[in-house]
Amino acid sequence: MMKRLLLLAGLMLVPLQAHAHTAGMAVNGWSDGFNHPLHGWDHLVVMIAVGWWAAQQRGRAVWLIPLTFVAVMTAGGVVGATGFALPGVELAILLSVAVFAALVARKAHPKLGVSLWLVGFFAFFHGFAHGAEMPGSAGIVMFGLGFVLATLLLHALGLAAGRLVAFVVACFVSSSAVAQVQGTNAPTTPAPTNSQATQLPTVVVTGRQDNLLGIADSAGQGTTGAAQLADRPILRSGEIMETVPGVIITQHAGGGKANQYFLRGFNLDHGTDFATYLDGMPLNLPSHAHGEGYSDMNTVIPEFVERVDYEKGPYYADVGDFGSAGAAHLVFYKTLPQDFVTVEGGMYGFERGVFGLSQKVGSGNFLVGGEAYHDDGPWVHPDDYSKFNGLMTYSQGDAATGFSITGRAYHGKWNSSDQLAENAVPLVGFFGAINPTDGGNSERYSLQAEWHRQDGNSETKIMAYGFYYELDLFSDFTYYLTDPVHGDQFEQQDRRWVGGLDARQTFSSQWFGSEVENSFGVQVRNDWINNGLYQTEDRVRVDKMDTDTLGLPGGLFANGTTSTLLPADTDVNHLTDTQVGIYLENRAQWTDKFRSVLAIRGDLDYFDDASLTTPANSGTSTTLLPNPKISLIFGPWAKTEFYAQGGFSFHSNDGRGATQTVEPVSAANPNPNTPVARIPGLVQTKGAEIGVRTLALPHLQSTVSLWYLHSESELEQDGDTGGTVASEQHSDRYGVEWANYYKPVEHLAFDFDMAESTARFTSPDPADAAPITPGSTTLGPGGTRVPEAVGAVISSGITLTDEHGFSASLRLRYFGPRDLTSDGIYRSDATLLLNAEVRYQINKTWQISAEFLNLLDSRDHDIDYAYTSRIKPTAAPAFTDVFHPVEPFQVRVGLTARF
Repeated sequence: MMKRLLLLAGLMLVPLQAHAHTAGMAVNGWSDGFNHPLHGWDHLVVMIAVGWWAAQQRGRAVWLIPLTFVAVMTAGGVVGATGFALPGVELAILLSVAVFAALVARKAHPKLGVSLWLVGFFAFFHGFAHGAEMPGSAGIVMFGLGFVLATLLLHALGLAAGRLVAFVVACFVSSSAVAQVQGTNAPTTPAPTNSQATQLPTVVVTGRQDNLLGIADSAGQGTTGAAQLADRPILRSGEIMETVPGVIITQHAGGGKANQYFLRGFNLDHGTDFATYLDGMPLNLPSHAHGEGYSDMNTVIPEFVERVDYEKGPYYADVGDFGSAGAAHLVFYKTLPQDFVTVEGGMYGFERGVFGLSQKVGSGNFLVGGEAYHDDGPWVHPDDYSKFNGLMTYSQGDAATGFSITGRAYHGKWNSSDQLAENAVPLVGFFGAINPTDGGNSERYSLQAEWHRQDGNSETKIMAYGFYYELDLFSDFTYYLTDPVHGDQFEQQDRRWVGGLDARQTFSSQWFGSEVENSFGVQVRNDWINNGLYQTEDRVRVDKMDTDTLGLPGGLFANGTTSTLLPADTDVNHLTDTQVGIYLENRAQWTDKFRSVLAIRGDLDYFDDASLTTPANSGTSTTLLPNPKISLIFGPWAKTEFYAQGGFSFHSNDGRGATQTVEPVSAANPNPNTPVARIPGLVQTKGAEIGVRTLALPHLQSTVSLWYLHSESELEQDGDTGGTVASEQHSDRYGVEWANYYKPVEHLAFDFDMAESTARFTSPDPADAAPITPGSTTLGPGGTRVPEAVGAVISSGITLTDEHGFSASLRLRYFGPRDLTSDGIYRSDATLLLNAEVRYQINKTWQISAEFLNLLDSRDHDIDYAYTSRIKPTAAPAFTDVFHPVEPFQVRVGLTARF
């Protein structure tokens, strides 16, 4: 019964990195030694786990296990303090997390000698890592005494918690058994009579192989299941979003930064106009320090995603902010098909461990899991990206009635080889960086609860959530353009608390003999945000002198000089962002061959900004938008349905821009007291679409969509600040999508998805123009092309599943050329990648796997921009292509145990 409950004490079971913990704090004397283990996630959790495991034993093992650990750990610490080099320490520490989790989960009772040997083995490596980190100035004896005492107390905490939980669970199970006996004579609910309305059919879709005729409202709706996710070789966790046809995921900086998203003619930056939900909780962050709608998929452990439900276009009543291009709803397991532990390793410092455990607890299910991850990448200056994820869920009930409570934790830190100017390659290399001190760290801790109930003619769903989020990001996109002495690095800091509620009530009835569902929904979210933009050099905040006079009248700033001060605290704000959405939706099955979905949604956004650097920009802003939507579905005829849709949606702008009256002094605006017009808090979009879904050919599912989308304003990335800015121009987008899934036999499947998009401003955009002549830094008049907008996308694969134990996948990904300037003078090349994966199921427990990424060893670009930068203090500014390369060929191998 104790299974998985170890991780109740360790939601963050996996370490931040495979070291004892980060160095940097002072270590002198007994008190520092006592505090030292409390700051290392790996040591903290394993110490509690050892105590918990000891609580499950009998006789002498209860006290011999923790004492053996402490004794051998002390010996390891002495050896580590000598400076002796020992290989494999990081891997052993990472492995100890999974091993002790499994021991507690299985309530293992090996022979005493085996237990002590196992504990002593891992204890030595834990002690060695801490001894190696101990500075020479530390008093080793007093430090050691404090460290040993803290470890013993952690063992005692684990032992006490183990015994306490065992007692509580035993009482709970006993009371549940009594309740079941008492409830055997409970009255039964009468079956509905013929006069009662029945709900429209609800079908659970698990993957692309399922038939969506009669279920989907458009050709752009679909589901990717866990089986398809597992069959995809991926470089980074965010790439599971590429299972949405037409979506491209890239990265232009270090691995811990949110991915760059592309879909339907958009460079979505880090999430603008594409909404992402984790079990209904929004992932996107409005008024973010780096970019509007920032959506960090590093918080997701792919193995725990049961399916990805997606929809494209502004036609869905329950999707609010950032949903104009589409939305993805990640649905996570509430109970696992099998418990598992996976260890992976590969080239360029790639190391990963992940585990998942689920157990019946009383009348519910308890699931817990974690991930530890490290990757250096191929960069001259390694990313050294370390992250941990933890997940814990308790759930009861079924699809009709039940509830769940989920906690998540994420922490990551990284160095960053940011996007590189093309003319800098001879200077630093293809995988080099001009500023090796770029990077950052991020955290997100969340708790959400969901309750649902369904009866004969109504359905209720309520979900509440809260989370804390933090990001410190150091970037340098223009190098020495602004300040040749201190460089152009800047820091963007975002810290926020978020609370929200999503409630929906649906009633089933009949109108003129037709089955109808009417839904009313309320969505409320409040973000309490502290964010700031700071000037930095090597991650230290400093004042700078802006000497970039390119394009200024007479080559002078407004003060008549050739330089102006950029304060270290450039733009610091405390703001509250409140969003309220209310919608009504009507679904009706009018005939066997015609159904409709009509909806009206109203959204209110309220900003209250207190600017600490420019008081004139403090203020409030309120915006209200109505957004009607309609979907008409015809068929099926010959296993073919037809769709017509139209609707309005929106994206929010940064709340700071909605209250600004004075442009903050920055590299983008070096002149103080520059007046600026406020931007609207919400920007409306509107679109229309026709589509077809057919299963007319045996074993083939195919959809085709023709779509159009208009936006009142474009959110574009500002290369000087790294943030997003609203364009003055409206924009239009249109395109075609074709998605196919073919499974001719049981073990073999093919998929082929293609999309082609066009994006245009309604008037010329001079701010994103190319220079008037090559080599010049004076921009031309510009054109109507939307920079970095995605055009052609192809995703295709062949998958062999469980053929005599073997599974394999070969996937092609094509990211077509894109305009980098509004006049189309600068364009990116296409990117073509080929990835493969092979797995072999040795027996019912063990599986080995290998991923082969970038099989062609392509030296293509992951992403491209075009703007002016200066690669050395003495170099002339130059307008060039700026890119981030794809990672070269690499192999990753893994071993998985399922039980």
